[in-house]
Amino acid sequence: MRIRPSTVRSPWVFFAVAFGVSWLFWIPAALSGRDVTNSPWALALYAGGAGPAVAAVLLVVADPDPVRRRDYLRRVVDPRRIGGRWYVVALGLYPTLVVTAGSLLGGVGVADEIAGAVARPAGLAALAVSTFVFGPLPEELGWRGVALDGLLDRLAMVPASLLLGAVWGLWHLPLFVMAGTYQHGLGLGTATFWRFMASTTVLSVLFTWLYLNTRRSILSAVLLHFSINLTGTVLVVADAAQWLVLGAVAVLAAAVAGRARASMAGREVAR
Repeated sequence: MRIRPSTVRSPWVFFAVAFGVSWLFWIPAALSGRDVTNSPWALALYAGGAGPAVAAVLLVVADPDPVRRRDYLRRVVDPRRIGGRWYVVALGLYPTLVVTAGSLLGGVGVADEIAGAVARPAGLAALAVSTFVFGPLPEELGWRGVALDGLLDRLAMVPASLLLGAVWGLWHLPLFVMAGTYQHGLGLGTATFWRFMASTTVLSVLFTWLYLNTRRSILSAVLLHFSINLTGTVLVVADAAQWLVLGAVAVLAAAVAGRARASMAGREVAR
């Protein structure tokens, strides 16, 4: 049976599969009450994290158009789509914001639990690889790799980005009640919980901006996500600095949104 293109390109189908796979593993792990970093439930944590990738692979393989299937693979593996300055944006923008905010408000430190690892080249490399594989890679194969294009078929850049960012944040919900996770440390319903949700929403605008300026490179989104996660894992800044980072990201997102609206207005006038 052939699946209709409208189905494989539907962001709603993607969301349903991604949430279904992830929460199938995460909800039992959360209900167990066990610390997932020190129990067999760690397998459920990692399996759930693959939900967006599983949804993406299923929909890409089911796509009847071989051109789109090949294009998806190229967008994952082709580094030439990105270009020098966009590599700087993908890998340098977020850590620069964090270091700047931390320097202004309380200083910048290295997380105690990984200080020993990052002091050794092998330890830092292992941390970088694990950060890349468990989070940025499987998530961006889906969020930007499949869902974003489906939303952009239906919505303008800014509303599509904000909607995707909000869904991206909601996808993490079970982690907030799963002992041992970063999100559990933030707390459900706390100020830091809402900061996390706001961050995924406004960061999504920057992800789309990077994605569209790198010829829809999924790899560029993976690298940006990687830089965000690695920065958050390694560097410690004051709570006030983290709010400042959110404010700076919101300002950048607003600037990107303004340019997108101006570009759209210019095209309308040209017609």
